[in-house]
Amino acid sequence: MTNPSPQLAPAPQVREPTREGVLRAAVKVAALLPQTPLLPLELPDGGSIWCKAECLQPMGAFKIRGAWHRMTDLTDAERARGVVAVSSGNHAQGVAWAARRLGIAATIVMPSDAPQVKLSETRRLGAEVVLYERLTQSRDAIAAQLCAEKGAVLVHAYGDPWVIEGQGSTGIELASQMACFAGGPPTRIVTPCGGGGLAAGLALACPDAQIVPVEPEGWDDVTRSLAGGAIVGVGANPPPTACDALQTMATFPINFAVMTSHGMQGVPVSEAEVRAAQVHAFAKLHLVIEPGGAAALAAVLAGKVPADERTAVILSGGNVDPAAFARVIAAG
Repeated sequence: MTNPSPQLAPAPQVREPTREGVLRAAVKVAALLPQTPLLPLELPDGGSIWCKAECLQPMGAFKIRGAWHRMTDLTDAERARGVVAVSSGNHAQGVAWAARRLGIAATIVMPSDAPQVKLSETRRLGAEVVLYERLTQSRDAIAAQLCAEKGAVLVHAYGDPWVIEGQGSTGIELASQMACFAGGPPTRIVTPCGGGGLAAGLALACPDAQIVPVEPEGWDDVTRSLAGGAIVGVGANPPPTACDALQTMATFPINFAVMTSHGMQGVPVSEAEVRAAQVHAFAKLHLVIEPGGAAALAAVLAGKVPADERTAVILSGGNVDPAAFARVIAAG
């Protein structure tokens, strides 16, 4: 297999993401959706952490936050021209859900190997789906062409200031909940990471917390980028992973700037560690977590990230194929 051509950067943005934008997004989201639960979880070796169950969002993932913030800020003229998004499935559903509620036409560029449950739900919500081959085509090039043809606005999955701010609303909720239940705001937030939209948003929302992005092994480009001080891509022939939501070829400068200014260091996890986290979340929290959504918990359970009583873990999504999840649980 070969890598696709280099990703195109999103269209130039008029601003950078800010904490003020995160706070504004949080107000929007609070008016739209109830807060997702913050659940205590005892660790096998002692101690406990707090888990933010974003898997319980209406579309099964945190992505609805960024989609809603971005699309509610569109002008009437922009809404009339529609939106284009790129996604492996969770952002697709968030954009499709928001588009249907706002009466906006949506076209989503999705990989042909995306889980069927994500493809079907995106189409059910009324979005047009354009498929591409993940390892041989550039989804951003396809999206750019569609935007040019349709005059549509790009709602990128992570490389967009509004999307970053919207994802950061997770951290605003989290900080408030932990102040109530844990005696203070989070000291550390461990989060699954694909392109870095959620990690960057959390850094803006909770500037005093350590943010730890977690990626699957072989797709840990953000981890390597942060360690080297420059953006690097996944590289040729990345290994297969069940973490479809975290399969991004490279982060974007807008995300990287926030992550580096916050001093983040990433952590990779194995497929076995991810499966163990899915099993643990099901057994102890009674939650269905997709592989990518369990990556952060995997890092903590594997001892790769230290934890204290004010460590929070983001369970970012639960859109998993039922048969695949059943096999993971059955195998234990």
